[in-house]
Amino acid sequence: MVIDVGTKAPDFELKNQHGELVKLSDFRGEKNVVLVFYPFAFTGVCTGELCALRDELPKFSGDDVQLLAVSNDSPFSLRVFSEQEGLEYPLLSDFWPHGETSRAYGVFDEDKGCAVRGTFVIDKEGVVRWTVVNAIPEARDLNDYAKALAQL
Repeated sequence: MVIDVGTKAPDFELKNQHGELVKLSDFRGEKNVVLVFYPFAFTGVCTGELCALRDELPKFSGDDVQLLAVSNDSPFSLRVFSEQEGLEYPLLSDFWPHGETSRAYGVFDEDKGCAVRGTFVIDKEGVVRWTVVNAIPEARDLNDYAKALAQL
């Protein structure tokens, strides 16, 4: 079950595409977080969504907000993907234990072995303030993220 708006966001610590550990709670009190789960790197819809975020990065990353993208790919795959697509924001690996963070947010598809398209806007206190979950083939609208951030 997807976590509800108003719920404290489950903390996690995952490796990014450079092998560095990123912990959600490190942003508490300092930045709002846009947490984007996506199925797999190198796939059509995922690449389109993540490149759109890259192209609109000033809206989703800066002094007040941090963009974090999570998939069930290995950190090694994510590094190649980020280099190939010019993605300079953190791509986090929920590879092992497989899907643990995706499950904590209620967006892991057990049959497919990957996350569905879940997005969570988390405020500086670590509370989920907005969310949207789409099926694997359905892209999300970045304008919705921007509107949710503007309301914080």
